[in-house]
Amino acid sequence: MPALQLSPEQRKSLRSQAHHLDPVVMIGNDGLSPAVRKELDAALSAHGLIKVRVFSDSRAAREALLGQAADALEAAPVQHIGKLLVLWRPVPLKAKEVREDRQPAPRTVRLVKFSKSPTHRPTIKKVKVLGNQRVTAGGLIKRAKRRVSSVKKKALG
Repeated sequence: MPALQLSPEQRKSLRSQAHHLDPVVMIGNDGLSPAVRKELDAALSAHGLIKVRVFSDSRAAREALLGQAADALEAAPVQHIGKLLVLWRPVPLKAKEVREDRQPAPRTVRLVKFSKSPTHRPTIKKVKVLGNQRVTAGGLIKRAKRRVSSVKKKALG
């Protein structure tokens, strides 16, 4: 499972996005234990771009840990600054389930009626509009009518 390779432009963009992030996973003296790998995988699946704090004083150990984590999780190592590591993995797209029996949900509409006097404030009324209703230009709520198309059938003769 090799790590993903990034171009310098992609790496630069990801570094700028990761600047404001806080570390979501912390790695202690045990290194990449199965529990830490599971947490890293969950964080990468949820966020895509994560910061990891490593409690190790050896720079070489942190570099090796970054490479191991990237290989094990099929992620790209983005940055190693001090005791912070930045990893990125593309977030998989979730397939939306489309229900055929779904009806339009009610929505809240604000109706603004302006006063005839310029010194008075307009009146604002919130109205719940159901899926089969519409709001007219005058602010009335009308039930939507089904479109009827007139088709003249010729009599077979």
